[in-house]
Amino acid sequence: MGIFDKFKIGFKKSASTFTSGLRDIIVKKEIDDKTLDQIEEYLIQSDVGLVAAEEIKKIIAQEKIDPKKDIMHEVNLILRNYIVTLMKPLENENFFNKKEKLNAVLVSGVNGVGKTTTIGKVGKILKSNGNKVMFSACDTFRAAAIEQLESWANKIDVQITKSTQGSDPASVAYKAIEEALKNDFNHVLIDTAGRLQNKKNLMEEYKKIAHVTKKIDPDAPHDVILVLDATSGQNVISQVEEFNKIIPLTGLIMTKLDGTAKGGILLALAKKYKLPIIALGLGEKEDDLQIFNAEKFAEAFTQIN
Repeated sequence: MGIFDKFKIGFKKSASTFTSGLRDIIVKKEIDDKTLDQIEEYLIQSDVGLVAAEEIKKIIAQEKIDPKKDIMHEVNLILRNYIVTLMKPLENENFFNKKEKLNAVLVSGVNGVGKTTTIGKVGKILKSNGNKVMFSACDTFRAAAIEQLESWANKIDVQITKSTQGSDPASVAYKAIEEALKNDFNHVLIDTAGRLQNKKNLMEEYKKIAHVTKKIDPDAPHDVILVLDATSGQNVISQVEEFNKIIPLTGLIMTKLDGTAKGGILLALAKKYKLPIIALGLGEKEDDLQIFNAEKFAEAFTQIN
């Protein structure tokens, strides 16, 4: 299955819901002011965000679409081009390339976003690109999290640094980076406990992990990635806001996009934060984590090739 097919299938729910609702609005032979207002309101309801909705409305108005043309197709074409222009600069395929120096990656997120599974899938892509990969099991609050990450490590044949449940997460991270530097690893993926962004003590511990890694490598963590659940809709905005305050984020991964009609939230995030989008989770299988590609996302979301 090609990359576009994976995006198309993964975004089927979002795309069909979005285009169906848009088609219900665009029933006239021309776009008048009332229709423009309805399109803007619909875009906001579809989680694309107020700023993006206003910009798209303005572009549609300026285009002065010929009534003889397929209006729906022309509007979708405008949307596709807008998405590519907005999100192309946020691609970061380089993240998965082989690194000359160690890249310590702190992976965070609230409970239930699929963080540990995502680390496993990211590790698989990194390894397939020739990287020497290590997992660091720093979610020491859940024994199941350590076991889950270890299962992934065994499945894709990468090394894991772990401790027992209840041990200090920062010390596990320190040990992992120390070992990785000694043995020429390219990437260390640090799994952290799922935490709510408004729980001060847990966020302080998260900050401590980053602080401790700097003792062995002043530039660590080299990447700080937040994993988000697409089914959370607008809640992901506050998650990015709060996590970004604690330790500046370098990238986002959005999971569970295949199970929701809320794919438009990616536009809102792109417009507000302009953070690189590392990958998108488009299903439960090992290969369903796809490196972000703006064109493929835009084409799948608008159903235009």
